[in-house]
Amino acid sequence: MIDQALRAVLAGIPVGLQLGATGTGGAILGLPLMVYLVGIPVQQAAAMSLMIVATSSLFGAWEYGRQGLVRTKAAAAFSWTGAIGSWGGAFGHRLVREEVLLVLFGLLLLAVRTVMMRRGSVSPESGREENCATQFPRTCWLKVGGIGLAVGIMNGLFGVGGGFMVVPALILVLGFPNRSAVGTSLSIIALISIGGVVGHLQFGSINWPLTAYALLGSLTGMVLGVRLGGWLPATVMGRVTASITVMIAVSLIVINLAKLFGLQG
Repeated sequence: MIDQALRAVLAGIPVGLQLGATGTGGAILGLPLMVYLVGIPVQQAAAMSLMIVATSSLFGAWEYGRQGLVRTKAAAAFSWTGAIGSWGGAFGHRLVREEVLLVLFGLLLLAVRTVMMRRGSVSPESGREENCATQFPRTCWLKVGGIGLAVGIMNGLFGVGGGFMVVPALILVLGFPNRSAVGTSLSIIALISIGGVVGHLQFGSINWPLTAYALLGSLTGMVLGVRLGGWLPATVMGRVTASITVMIAVSLIVINLAKLFGLQG
């Protein structure tokens, strides 16, 4: 138990570090680390990942909020549909075979890589930050509601925060500055994850002691990540995250396809 608790702490640190530095990608590490490092079933891993992501993101949002980098209207617009989608994703999680979920998760990570590449190659349109980040008229609410629903479904199904969609959407669609997008993304992730946690509690179970250990590691990583994000160039963090994402994705797809086709015990 002590050994597993230590592994849970170690699994939590990179989740918080990534979330704090970039506002995205932390939970991408959470699910595979919980399954393969801590050694727990996928359903519990997804539930634990959501608990860790929700709490760590809330803490990170508070840190960014103290610097005036959280836009509450944007957070609310994403979160109301996102929480509904997250509950639905948690419900659907129990209907899909574990290996299939992990293959789909690997494919999702490859899609994340594509999003990250697009984020680096497209600039926000001028003028949108003033309309959506500060005034946030009705058109902005409608625009992000569908994105929030999609993020929420993936949040509940895979235990991921969805920041890899939220941060680019805030920057590219709404024209947010990078740091404001990160801080606001953390608020959105925390609020959306609540729906997924409720769903997993209703349809499954959570290992509370291991969750507490992983959360300890994640909060430690979050503190470091927030500071790191203040001086490390976003392009550097983006390249590191993208490389890790591809490696994890390929490993998950190969390992679990082998299990599905009976090539591995």
